[in-house]
Amino acid sequence: MLVLAATPIGNLGDATRRLIEALESTRILAAEDTRVAQRLLAALHIENRPRLISLNDHNERERVAELVALAADGDVLVVSDAGMPTVSDPGYRLVAGAIEAGVRVTALPGASAVPTALALSGLPTDRFAFEGFLPRKAGERRAALAALARESRTLVFFESPQRIADFLGDLAAAFGADRPVAVCRELTKLHEEVVRGPAAEVAGWAREGVRGEIVVVVGGAPAVTADEGEAVEQVLSLVAAGARLREASAEVAEATGLSRRELYEAALRRR
Repeated sequence: MLVLAATPIGNLGDATRRLIEALESTRILAAEDTRVAQRLLAALHIENRPRLISLNDHNERERVAELVALAADGDVLVVSDAGMPTVSDPGYRLVAGAIEAGVRVTALPGASAVPTALALSGLPTDRFAFEGFLPRKAGERRAALAALARESRTLVFFESPQRIADFLGDLAAAFGADRPVAVCRELTKLHEEVVRGPAAEVAGWAREGVRGEIVVVVGGAPAVTADEGEAVEQVLSLVAAGARLREASAEVAEATGLSRRELYEAALRRR
């Protein structure tokens, strides 16, 4: 079978007994970075020396057939550098290929940065969405944040220390300066830190420089309680200023959360 194994995200004490047993017995270990995997084996005092196969973002597509064939004949253990494979890490294509080939897939649960950050954030955890890394280019990142600004669920992002200040500045601009944010860095490690506060305030903190692995948790957009009558007046004002009715209805609908079609029809009746 194909076995996805969660590895520690920082503290080696979080290695589960099942992970250690799997590393001690596996013959084939597919790893995001074989050097990191070797260091993990040494740190956990694993004497087993499995065959190491690189499985990363650059070669996963080419590795699928080989690893699926190996898993059909015996267990293949899959690890990423930290956390659960496939979660912002390689493994998705391999899992899909194994399922298609009828090879059993299982997982050894363990440490994961996403639920750890959610639990520490102090923000609602009943409904959340994981967005991973947003685009590196500023324009694309801002467009992605603008599309998420009305999302009511708690949002979880990964970001690098080099881009975190720009990310938080763009987030404050798109989501509002007061949107609650928790920046979680170096989770489970010696210098673990969680900085909580309004988006603009946390963005200011980040401009001083941030190091380490970073997870950002953002509170969802508050429910919109717009008055339809006032919204229709806004539509008509935009039309009076030269906007087309459909465009004005769409703009006000996006700002208020009301139905574009209902605003359009109500404005038509009022004209």
